[in-house]
Amino acid sequence: MSSAKAAAALSARDWGVLLVLCGAIFLEGIDVAMLNVALPSIRADLGLSTGSLQWVMSAYVLGYGGFMLVGGRAADLFGRRRMFVLWLSVFLLFSGLGGFATEGWTLIAARFVTGVAAAFMAPAGLSLITTSFEEGPRRNKALLLYSGTAAGGFSIGLVVGGLLTSAGWRWVFFAPVVLSALILAAALALVPRTPRPDRTGRSADLAGGLTITAAVVLLVLGVERAAHTSPVRTLGTLGAGLVLLAVFIAMERRSASPLVRLGIFRSGALVRAHLIGLLFAAGFFGFQFLVVLYLRELRDWSTVETSFAMIVIGADAILSPVLTPKLVNRFGNARVIFGGLLLASLSYALFLPVGADWTYLAMLPSLLTLGIAFSLAYGPLTIVATEGVREEEQGLAGGLLYTAFQFGAAIGLSAATAVNVSATASSSPAALLDGYRAALWVPLAAALLATLIGALGLRGRPAVAVAAAGVPADRTADELPAPR
Repeated sequence: MSSAKAAAALSARDWGVLLVLCGAIFLEGIDVAMLNVALPSIRADLGLSTGSLQWVMSAYVLGYGGFMLVGGRAADLFGRRRMFVLWLSVFLLFSGLGGFATEGWTLIAARFVTGVAAAFMAPAGLSLITTSFEEGPRRNKALLLYSGTAAGGFSIGLVVGGLLTSAGWRWVFFAPVVLSALILAAALALVPRTPRPDRTGRSADLAGGLTITAAVVLLVLGVERAAHTSPVRTLGTLGAGLVLLAVFIAMERRSASPLVRLGIFRSGALVRAHLIGLLFAAGFFGFQFLVVLYLRELRDWSTVETSFAMIVIGADAILSPVLTPKLVNRFGNARVIFGGLLLASLSYALFLPVGADWTYLAMLPSLLTLGIAFSLAYGPLTIVATEGVREEEQGLAGGLLYTAFQFGAAIGLSAATAVNVSATASSSPAALLDGYRAALWVPLAAALLATLIGALGLRGRPAVAVAAAGVPADRTADELPAPR
């Protein structure tokens, strides 16, 4: 076995911990994807209006995006395993309650609490990986497996959701309960207990937590509802969110024990990772949303047909742990991310001339290219966003990254919807096609901007010189950890 392979080798205990954490992120992905597919059936059964139906999704997004930073910091302060197990239990409970809903408001409330649970669970799980595996080949391998599982959960969820919905939409909520229970049992058995974190000199920063939660909730709400409400109300909501964000920053600058240590943003690589993650998520989710609309509304494909058509994007679940580690070891994270962003841009560009009678073979190059792009970008972004961050802030690092992804997804979906609605003059097939074509420029623009930002990460000393200095080849001078 070569020295590189030996350095990345995982023990049986490592695999046990990784299995649990990958199961949890798979659960999150499959839960969201299955609900996306089941929405039309839920509306028909519960008699929901379009506005109420959108709140079934928005409630989860608000809970997830709004509480993510608090969830990440809670993992650092109160124990990562403790937070992971507690909020996985909450996720299990309220996912099951959603399946028993007989009215729209009960389903919306259950989805909001499920989103809050995911907001605490996801950064706790990510920080368990980054603190259980030392920085370097072993952590990179674990994170790439983790990111591939996350993407696989979403892709598989599209198919499983279609199959379960055909049997009854309530199974979309009951199935995650079974999976959650299995993961919970495995977590209790396999994830080792750790000493309670030393919180000497560190407070929970309740005021900061409430302020940033309110700010993010308002910002996500403003973006989510932009296509469904008046511009004045949208600007008012976003403005209030920005004011609270400014108040939060002022509070953190003065706090002796801040929720978010602002010095963490001195790393150029970390800031780029968050910006790229936001834009990449915006393009990825906006594009998938438009493709589903095209197949369901214009082509009249069934839920199951659409799900199987989209599953090719899940190729990244295989490529992330198999191909991406080799590319990262050879070219570095920054260059692999840049390649993924270029492929994402190509994928969206290939779909721009979509026709009313395209065969699946005509769509396949775009969908497959997007799957490859995701495998190259998502995992390395996770590595860069947590690399060089001290151990007691790994939960915060995960919370920041997932907040960027979630906010980007909300922006991408809202912008794609707004352009689609404004560009669709009528319900005729030709008008629908015009609307899709116009909206497809949104994910392309997001991907191109992300590519431009990614190109900035390619600057710096030659890789050989950097490696000779004992620094990973992809980390330039402004990417090194800020002085503590």
